[in-house]
Amino acid sequence: QLQLVESGGGLVQAGGSLRLSCAASGGTISNFAMGWFRQAPGKEREFVGRISSSGGYTMYAESVKGRFTISRDNAKNTVYLQMNSLKPEDTAIYACAADRHGLGGYDYWGPGTQVTVSS
Repeated sequence: QLQLVESGGGLVQAGGSLRLSCAASGGTISNFAMGWFRQAPGKEREFVGRISSSGGYTMYAESVKGRFTISRDNAKNTVYLQMNSLKPEDTAIYACAADRHGLGGYDYWGPGTQVTVSS
């Protein structure tokens, strides 16, 4: 059973940067497309971005495009979310997820890590 655990969240001032990590155990993520999602208080979960299993293809929500970058190191079984130029509206719990079939349905989820951006 694949398990995902996020880390790297915290409190940062607007304009700052954070890098989140999503470490997998119990299996390899090398054949999984991976996604990042976020959920702010009182709001629905929002898609942030996605990376293909090889890392050769990424896509992002318009709200983060140009500021966030997803990468992966399959040798380390880890996916990253680099967040730059952070805004208060980026405050949310960020979670990673693994898509086994590459069709956009996510089979495994991490518990998430809190990111708070102060103004």
